[in-house]
Amino acid sequence: MLEWLEPAFMQRALAAGLIVAAIAPMLGLFLVLRRLSLIGDGLGHIAFAGVAAGFMTGIYPLVSALGLTVVGALGIEWLRSKQRAFGDLALALFFYTGISLGVVLAFLSDTPNAALFGYLFGSISTVRTEDVWFIAGLGVGVAALVILFYKELFALSFDEATARVSGIRVSMLNVMVAVLAAVTVSIGMRVVGLLMVAALMIVPVATALQFGRGFLATLIWSVAFSVTALAAGLAVSYYRDLPPGGTIVLSAVVLYVVVLLVRGVGLMLVRRSV
Repeated sequence: MLEWLEPAFMQRALAAGLIVAAIAPMLGLFLVLRRLSLIGDGLGHIAFAGVAAGFMTGIYPLVSALGLTVVGALGIEWLRSKQRAFGDLALALFFYTGISLGVVLAFLSDTPNAALFGYLFGSISTVRTEDVWFIAGLGVGVAALVILFYKELFALSFDEATARVSGIRVSMLNVMVAVLAAVTVSIGMRVVGLLMVAALMIVPVATALQFGRGFLATLIWSVAFSVTALAAGLAVSYYRDLPPGGTIVLSAVVLYVVVLLVRGVGLMLVRRSV
């Protein structure tokens, strides 16, 4: 039943995937509550430009994508913080700039389509040992910062004005969240793919929110659903020879639908019993 874990490349993919699956919803919960769910998509397209730039310059694509995505995240946050530029406008500007720049750089560098495909949609067979260590190092850093600033991020997520009055450094936290989101998108592209890594930040959170529990419980459930979707998606990908990014995200969506149906049936039964 666990034959899919025997190949070395699947073990590397699982190790990298579990790290991404754990930290993605941790950031995603704060983004959802602040109505910034689409920031992951915008950063994913900027990361695409970073990958193309890496192929063009010979820089390790994960490093080039990380650098450009962090710059993009800082730019989005700077525009978002301006009264005249709303969050969705900032995302749109960087969204289209990133994807357009990526297409141009990929053409100029004559990057093979297969190489780009692996970054866009995920490729478990190409996850190397150095990828795992790179993802692990950044993943631990992201998780540590979320835990360290948990109370401040909690306050910021529900009422930014109150958090500011309470003495919380709102601007600093906003920048930190944007940068951490950029890091999460960059390290998630090897397993899930740039075009779908944002889904791993949002869908498990949407599933956990159906329980209507407290903030910490929602965070824990989000991680649990994300990890479950990751493991199920990788297994399906291995046995059916399907793109891992698609199977992982579809597994997360299936979990969401199942929880939604179970919750609906439960509420209906409760109403009938009253």
